[in-house]
Amino acid sequence: MPTTAQTELVIKMTLKAWDAQNGYLNKITSSLTDEQLANEVAPGRNTGIYLLGHLVAVSDAMLPLLGFGDRLFPALEDIFVRNPDKSGQVMPSVTELKLNLAAVNEQLAAAFQSCTVDGWLDRHTAVSAEDFVKEPHRNKLNVVISRTNHMANHIGQMLLLK
Repeated sequence: MPTTAQTELVIKMTLKAWDAQNGYLNKITSSLTDEQLANEVAPGRNTGIYLLGHLVAVSDAMLPLLGFGDRLFPALEDIFVRNPDKSGQVMPSVTELKLNLAAVNEQLAAAFQSCTVDGWLDRHTAVSAEDFVKEPHRNKLNVVISRTNHMANHIGQMLLLK
């Protein structure tokens, strides 16, 4: 059984990885023009603006999933998660999406800092108490790990826009 110090270290490493990927995302989106972000990452694939909006929507959805509050931008779910790119949805501007991303990350950072070790290892809101007993890996920390990997994947796609 891991010690409290070991568990705290794993949590710290996970949150550092989350912060690093957000730093990479901010760096890539700052280095690309709006015109570059409007391009597809590959023929027939998503545009950079869609990927940015998708990442904002997915991060925003983490707030209720982790029990940290309501979404800040619930309308983004329909545009960037439930519908594919080029589905005719009206997308916010790149500037607005960058501001949304900053707001969501500020809210998440505050919630992350206030979460205890036991809180990180507790179930997220999409798993029942009964299922959590059988599958304790379905915890809040695991959500951050999976969303960090998800973000890294899309950052890699966005790099193709350079």
